[in-house]
Amino acid sequence: MTEDIKMPNAATVAVPQPDKIFPVSWDQFHRDSRALAWRLASAGPFSAIVCITRGGLVPAAIIARELNVRMIETVCVASYHDYKNQGELKVLKGIAAEVSAQQHNGKGVLIVDDLVDTGKTAKIVRDLLPKAHFATVYAKPMGRPQVDTFITEVSQDTWIYFPWDTGLAFQPPIHGGGD
Repeated sequence: MTEDIKMPNAATVAVPQPDKIFPVSWDQFHRDSRALAWRLASAGPFSAIVCITRGGLVPAAIIARELNVRMIETVCVASYHDYKNQGELKVLKGIAAEVSAQQHNGKGVLIVDDLVDTGKTAKIVRDLLPKAHFATVYAKPMGRPQVDTFITEVSQDTWIYFPWDTGLAFQPPIHGGGD
């Protein structure tokens, strides 16, 4: 089930309306990202962070601050093309040679993303840096084997609404009512 939403620029976007949703506020995401950094502190030290864009940008910034890592690189992989379905994966930007060549297949590198869902994106990035430590804030069962460290597991059929994807709006109660 989807709901079409009219955007300010007159485009219409189909937004998934799954039965199970997990809305995450900015405060909760910050707490969960810091908890991930706390858990990662004993797995390091890390000389660089490679974040998977776009979702990995925010947790990577928080983790880099907490673990005092200054070298931050991105790998750009597109998988969700319409906010409904995961499509064909495409690496839009690889990892800079300064990070990948210097780190001997990823040794000492921390890969960060917001979520591992099916594990397809994680597998592509893990293949680029096979010795790196892979961490996500949230994990679903299908993708979990690709990740070394995560904070919260959610069921495969749950859609996570990240704070950068949502605005403040009334949420009806789970069991109806609310008047």
